[in-house]
Amino acid sequence: MCRNIKTLYNFEPRATNDDIRAAAVQYVRKISGFTKPSAANEAAFTRAVEEIAQASSTLLGSLTTTAPPRSRNVEAAKAHARAMRRFGS
Repeated sequence: MCRNIKTLYNFEPRATNDDIRAAAVQYVRKISGFTKPSAANEAAFTRAVEEIAQASSTLLGSLTTTAPPRSRNVEAAKAHARAMRRFGS
């Protein structure tokens, strides 16, 4: 999976529409192989992003859990600590 696509579910604060759309853009870029589509493919690219963002929003709104929401700041600090252990300073 693309490293830029982050988990959006069960965080406080909740994922915004911008977060969901950014993940959809990364997904479409990954599977299409285009960072920026040509003019001929732009409409299809944009439509795919919108459809995936909508499906992702529906999915996130439908999921349930009994786990407490995670903090984005705490998870970012954990990721930073892992990176420091892995790659050093």
